[in-house]
Parts: sequence; C-alpha cells; structure tokens
Amino acid sequence: MLGAKSKQANEKTLTVVANAAKDSQDTCVVATGTSIEGKFSSSENVRLDGQIKGEFKCSQRLVMGETGRIEGNIYTKDAIIMGTVEGELIVGGVLHLKNTAVIRGTITAKNMMVDEGAKYIGECKIG
Repeated sequence: MLGAKSKQANEKTLTVVANAAKDSQDTCVVATGTSIEGKFSSSENVRLDGQIKGEFKCSQRLVMGETGRIEGNIYTKDAIIMGTVEGELIVGGVLHLKNTAVIRGTITAKNMMVDEGAKYIGECKIG
C-alpha cells in the first residue's frame, strides 16, 4: 500500500513537470566569445552576448546583453537591447533600449522605450 501512494504522488509530480515544459519557450543562447558570420535565423527567443555579422531574424524576442553586437539588419518581434547594433533594426512590437545600448542605423518599431543613457544615431520611425 505504501508503494501505491508513492507511485501516485510521483505520477502527479511528473504530470505537473510535463505541463510546465509545454508552456515554456525555448531560448537560443549565443554566448560571449561566440562570433557568427552570415544569416542567423531563430523561431524562438534569442539571448545574444556574442557577435553576429550579417542578417539576424528572430520570430520571438531578442535580448542582447552588454557584450552583444550585431553588424547587419535585424528583424524581430520584440527586443531588449543592452549592446551595440550597427544596421537597420526592425521590431514588430516593443523595442526597449537599456542604458548601455548603442544603435547606429535606422530604427523601425511599433513601440519603443528608451532608458536614460541609451544612444542611437540615425533615423527613428515609431508607430
């Protein structure tokens, strides 16, 4: 009887873990020290602490850390930028420039938040 109770408890725990995994979204991580040249595309969230030279496409959210750098055009749904971008930045939803962000190029976004200290040089189209 003791074994039966333990088995039932384990089944409930496994069900909760399995459901939690279904609800979570995967994230692609490009770590510090990683350098990519060419076209980069992801259907999931991306955390970028490395460097990319070329076109960058992300169907979900881009989170660029302070060491992150992209030289090329960016197309994403949402973005939080703490690093450096040189090129066109096209965001279908919300763009958030943190205080360490440096953007050199054209920004196009539906909505934009800019923290004090963030820098952008170029044209900006919001709305």
